[in-house]
Amino acid sequence: MGLMNRRQLHQTLLGCVATLGIPRIALADATEDLVAREGRARLASAKYPETEVWAFGASVPGPTIRLAQGARVSRRFVNELPQPSSVHWHGIRIANAMDGVAGLTQAAVEPGGDFLYDFTVPDAGTYWYHPHNRSWEQMARGLYGALVVDETEGAPEVDLDAVLLIDDWRLTDQAQIAGDFGAMHDWAHAGRIGNWITVNGDGARSHQVQRGARLRLRLVNTANARIFSLETRGLEGWIAALDGMPLETPERLERLTLAPAQRADLIVDVTAEEGEEALLVSFERDGGYAIAGFPVRGLARNARLNDPTPLPPHSVPALGALREARRTELLMEGGAMGGMRGAMMGGRMMGMRDMAAAGKVWAFNGMADMGDTPLIEAERGETIRVAMTNDTAWPHAMHLHGHHFRQVSPDGSVGPLRDTLLVDRGETAEIAFVADNPGDWLLHCHMLEHSAGGMMTWLRVS
Repeated sequence: MGLMNRRQLHQTLLGCVATLGIPRIALADATEDLVAREGRARLASAKYPETEVWAFGASVPGPTIRLAQGARVSRRFVNELPQPSSVHWHGIRIANAMDGVAGLTQAAVEPGGDFLYDFTVPDAGTYWYHPHNRSWEQMARGLYGALVVDETEGAPEVDLDAVLLIDDWRLTDQAQIAGDFGAMHDWAHAGRIGNWITVNGDGARSHQVQRGARLRLRLVNTANARIFSLETRGLEGWIAALDGMPLETPERLERLTLAPAQRADLIVDVTAEEGEEALLVSFERDGGYAIAGFPVRGLARNARLNDPTPLPPHSVPALGALREARRTELLMEGGAMGGMRGAMMGGRMMGMRDMAAAGKVWAFNGMADMGDTPLIEAERGETIRVAMTNDTAWPHAMHLHGHHFRQVSPDGSVGPLRDTLLVDRGETAEIAFVADNPGDWLLHCHMLEHSAGGMMTWLRVS
């Protein structure tokens, strides 16, 4: 029996819900092993075989690392995979040597090798970890996990605090991961888009809640390339944080766009009636479908709670005077239907045919992959502006390592702190940040096939 097509999948998912609760785990400072290995996971229903995956520990997603703000993470990464790998701690303002970018901040960990990651977490919020070597394959095979940092004070009072790691998988008719990694069509178009959606590695179990309960839902888009457009049914509330950074004022939740690598903390109240099911719904061109659900049983309270207060702010340095800030341009080029005829690669100009043969179809400022010279060299504490122009036919989720930035509007106003920004096709966007974290830092598209296909550069903070 083959896997369902997308429409059948959507109809089935409307009756399926995901396991949402992840228990709080108090972690000591003692070093623990984080082992990447081959394994199996039940992604599809029981009528299909278990899926062969790559996983941290023995599960997809990997073990949740949960600790208090200011605490220490100490993990010895052990690589039992058949490929070199590394671990990137996404969204954490981290020491450069711990950032986990193979080829930039460390050497890739060879099969049978290990590497000690040891750092403190300065900011409360929702983060995650994943490989940063051949990410386009290793993440598509299941290598990722949640990193949750709890507030030491000012945390919202909720009845349930749940992490939702949202992913899509490209599965065969036997529920195995399709082995077409590196397909040029994926690299030159939207990226590797799957045909099966899971939340926390599962698409068939539920988490029961009570009417009137208040939930904190920590959403993480772990997909290679899929952009999720999300709404709720039977849940009403607010967006409290984006990419781990608290909003100054929680925003009313309507439709939420979540690009690859982006996160959102939601504070929602269960408004569905007893016996109904509250839903998290994803929308695409052919309609909406439920990706997670909460059967409602019992009553938590009769009256709605007061609106939540903002989460405690983080001590991210304030931007300097934008008019005086150094500004650099970043032109996104290439891909199918793109306007790039060639680009620099390996120190010489190459045409599109030669670039495609080398697996490179994207470029920043006419450079495919990272050159020897950084996009910008910043002095520590300097405010930097990066003006991005997407001259391609596809959206790009731009992620900056080691820092958080604000989007600058044409009128000079600035948006909330983020670490990943979705720049749509034909769109221009500008970000500004304080370069306060010394080291060499990656700036790349988090559509993983785009990054591997050339869409990456780097910054130096001295």
